[in-house]
Amino acid sequence: MYKVFIQDDPLFFVNVEKIHSLDGIFIRQSLANANREYIFSLLANSSGNTPVILFSDDPEAGISTFFEDYDFVAAAGGIVKRKQKYLFIKRLGKWDLPKGKIDDGENPEEAAIREIHEECGVLCEKVNELITITYHTYEYEGRPTIKKTYWYSLDYDGDKELTAQQEEGITKAKWFGRKKAGKIRQETYPSIVDVLDSYFTEPDSELDS
Repeated sequence: MYKVFIQDDPLFFVNVEKIHSLDGIFIRQSLANANREYIFSLLANSSGNTPVILFSDDPEAGISTFFEDYDFVAAAGGIVKRKQKYLFIKRLGKWDLPKGKIDDGENPEEAAIREIHEECGVLCEKVNELITITYHTYEYEGRPTIKKTYWYSLDYDGDKELTAQQEEGITKAKWFGRKKAGKIRQETYPSIVDVLDSYFTEPDSELDS
């Protein structure tokens, strides 16, 4: 199953064999492709309360087809752990995780390490594992764009001092501990909540400053 956030509303792309285990508004992918504006109106009217689910034999290919006229951006970032603290940034008034566009010639792991270093001044030696992949859409320079982001877990044992990359709109970089997630979850994006849920799998795995 894949999830693409349109604004803050998730659009699901699933294999036809898995629809029996889900609840929501089901639409065959081939019909959805020809009626994209209708799909977007369903999302806007449901406000996330009733999932809109597109089903096909190949959901990943379905994403490419559905957004074929969108510009595509591949990005990478991650959750960095230092002792019992986790690295977050504040950008455009919301808490976020460091990430950025994958440059030509880079693989996602290399891009995640570089972007975290550039945005926060933290240089990790390597990534540990892939946490999840998220998709979201936005407009860039007047063009509809879909971004695919690879999220990794990383460890860091260096100095706790951080340097926020202000030219990228980052106003704060901060380490958070694991107790209360409210401050992050209430002031972040739904896609970031998905990353947190994928990383912190235990019920009491929350964040506190």
